[in-house]
Amino acid sequence: MINDALGILQNASEHGPKIDLMLELVHWFMLVLFVIWTTFFLYTIIRFRKSRSPKADYIGVTGHASTYGEVAVVIIEAVLLLGLAFPLWAKRVNEFPTGKDVLHVRVIAQQFAWNIWYPGSDGVFCKQDINLVSSSNPLGWDKNDPNGKDDAITLNQMHLPVNRPVIVHLTSKDVIHSFTLRHMRITQDTIPGMNIPCWFKPIKTSAELRENMAQTCPTKVSAIPPEKVVMGDYKGKDGTVLVSNLTPVTEEVISKLAVAGITEIRVVPEYPMEIACAQLCGNGHYKMRGFLTVESAEDYDKWLKEQVAATASGGGGYE
Repeated sequence: MINDALGILQNASEHGPKIDLMLELVHWFMLVLFVIWTTFFLYTIIRFRKSRSPKADYIGVTGHASTYGEVAVVIIEAVLLLGLAFPLWAKRVNEFPTGKDVLHVRVIAQQFAWNIWYPGSDGVFCKQDINLVSSSNPLGWDKNDPNGKDDAITLNQMHLPVNRPVIVHLTSKDVIHSFTLRHMRITQDTIPGMNIPCWFKPIKTSAELRENMAQTCPTKVSAIPPEKVVMGDYKGKDGTVLVSNLTPVTEEVISKLAVAGITEIRVVPEYPMEIACAQLCGNGHYKMRGFLTVESAEDYDKWLKEQVAATASGGGGYE
């Protein structure tokens, strides 16, 4: 697949293969065009060089080869647009999932963070009032609304269950941002004053992605890429666990493993899926970075209960 050569990240969504196919076909088409036009350009330089054509020809080429080529390019582009891009876009826009299994999440962007709001087990978001916005209530929740008792809010941390459709409702508190989940093949602008939905269905957990992305490195500080965690448990000769799975890689960890005679370790990103902003939204744009964790339904429910309790106590994802 050309996607691997282009550095496109692993797909983790149900609709991703169609996006990847379209990208692959477009890149193959551009490669063919590049070869053809480059060959034609070199041909014209040689064929119409000064020594061979000392006198200008004001009539020019009288054949129709270039016209046929241009028509062929238009037809191929029309097939890509009308046969792939438009139907895929129309389905994503017009065929939103419905039913009790659909998870709704609100994402409110701001300079420079992602506020992520879960409606809880009842699936109903509590009311908002702009007059209630404060440092302790950044989204203006109506604390008297009973629908808000099981709501939860996190900052830059999104958790989702695997194999369940998700509709993300996007808006912004200040400027235009762009909500981007590259592994999910999702990019959507967030605009102040507007509620813009987008949807996808995760088909891989973060643990599965970590396994696929794990790389083996020598046990040296200089050889380990930044922001990595240890993949797997590493034991000493007596069987005791020296470093457990998903421990952040530090100089102390590397030294401990090196002393134990372990010459290679497997490392992965702590969060293999990131929430990025694809819009230059201010001087602190580089800090606008969130993290997506996809897990089993049981682990998600457990995590959500913890967040509901934390939010009810006044902290939530802001502590």
